[in-house]
Amino acid sequence: MTKRESLLKEIDRVPDSVLDEVADFVRFLQARVARDGMATAVASESSLKKDWLRPEEDEAWQDL
Repeated sequence: MTKRESLLKEIDRVPDSVLDEVADFVRFLQARVARDGMATAVASESSLKKDWLRPEEDEAWQDL
């Protein structure tokens, strides 16, 4: 049984009265994953910017 299947079985056992909280938590986790991915992209940009702004890069891309 996969982790997803196991989790779905657990959710099936959760009372309806707490399903809204479960859904809120899942959305929170999805937002955190998206935010962390964006933070990595932003951090990478500042690191790579020094290479992107070199004259050699401009020359390499000028024909496109």
